[in-house]
Amino acid sequence: MPSVYGVDHRTLAVGTIALTTGVAAFSTYKWLSERRRRAADNVYESEKLLNEYLVFHYGSQKEVLRYDFGPVDALDFPIRCADVCIKHTNGLESRIPSRALDIGCAVGRSSFELARKFQEVIGIDYSQSFVDACIYMKDLKERVYFVQDEGQLSTPHMAKVADDIDRSRTSFQQGDACNLPTDLGQFGCVLAANLICRLHQPFNFLRRLKELVAPGGILVITSPYSWLQEFTDKSLWLGGYKDKDDNPVTGFETLKKELGPNFDLVEAMNMPFFIRETARKNQWTVAHCTVWTRKAN
Repeated sequence: MPSVYGVDHRTLAVGTIALTTGVAAFSTYKWLSERRRRAADNVYESEKLLNEYLVFHYGSQKEVLRYDFGPVDALDFPIRCADVCIKHTNGLESRIPSRALDIGCAVGRSSFELARKFQEVIGIDYSQSFVDACIYMKDLKERVYFVQDEGQLSTPHMAKVADDIDRSRTSFQQGDACNLPTDLGQFGCVLAANLICRLHQPFNFLRRLKELVAPGGILVITSPYSWLQEFTDKSLWLGGYKDKDDNPVTGFETLKKELGPNFDLVEAMNMPFFIRETARKNQWTVAHCTVWTRKAN
């Protein structure tokens, strides 16, 4: 939609929302303007992907899936990831730290949901754009995002963190999962949702986990195992290739090999997820979710 007398349609949309939601919506627009000026070449820094992830994390069913048919069970993936973490740490409160680490936290929904149980939650993501959005949500609880409908047509919505979540328990930082800070300490739960097939050094990440997960703690990894050379050199793929003896190697097999010395596999399951791109073009994907418990030292 073209601008009207030099006013961008998104300005008009945010102005409309501001009538009912006040300062938060207008502040969001100012924040978006700053983001546009410093957008990087990285696809994960683009405003398009930021909005797609905001609706993926915070969108209601009607905002994400506009039809009375479709894969409803694939919605709310970030919440379901947090639920898996909470389920498997129930009853362990006296034996593990009340700390959770959400690596590859994107725009933070799982991190906020984990704060329902854990006293401290740290979210780390490689994208500064995503981390900025997390911090914004922590500070103001809500912000405007735009759902693309068709071409340049979009609809504004409001992302919100639930009132009963203590946002002060959360903190967010930009970081490389393959080269994490050495002073993070240990966690009762580590979540790595749809991360390992987007890392430039995935083995570095896997080998760091024994230091991050406290003995008796829980590790949850989800991945669609979509290995791509644009993210990971083929020589470092965890799976999706044949070895020198022409045997197929899968990501799950490599996880068991790499994690086996320090972790026990507790559960493996399929977890579908749905990412909305436009009103009529979307992604339906099935991640493999594996749950591990850290062996005693």
